[in-house]
Amino acid sequence: MSTKPLDASATVAGPGSAFDPGSAYRCSPNVALRPEPFGALVYDFVTRKLSFLKTPELVEVVKGLENHPDVHAAISAAGVAEAQRPAYVKALAGLAESGTIEAR
Repeated sequence: MSTKPLDASATVAGPGSAFDPGSAYRCSPNVALRPEPFGALVYDFVTRKLSFLKTPELVEVVKGLENHPDVHAAISAAGVAEAQRPAYVKALAGLAESGTIEAR
């Protein structure tokens, strides 16, 4: 497992955020992911914003969100180490705030 710090290239959801890791999410249909050796390029067709997922594991979690009942299950299914899970939740909160992922 990678121990690189996660940076979802988005601000982290602040207090009062609507992000709930106990809920179901999916990658936004307005977003395209292009796999890269470091993770993925993320392009939002609505905002025209380009950002990055900086680990292949985070890409796997984002792609797997639609197949799991909640964020925690998607993180677990991707094989993320227990110690790294809070960082993934934080990264996903930022992705939700930026619109890369959305509730389903």
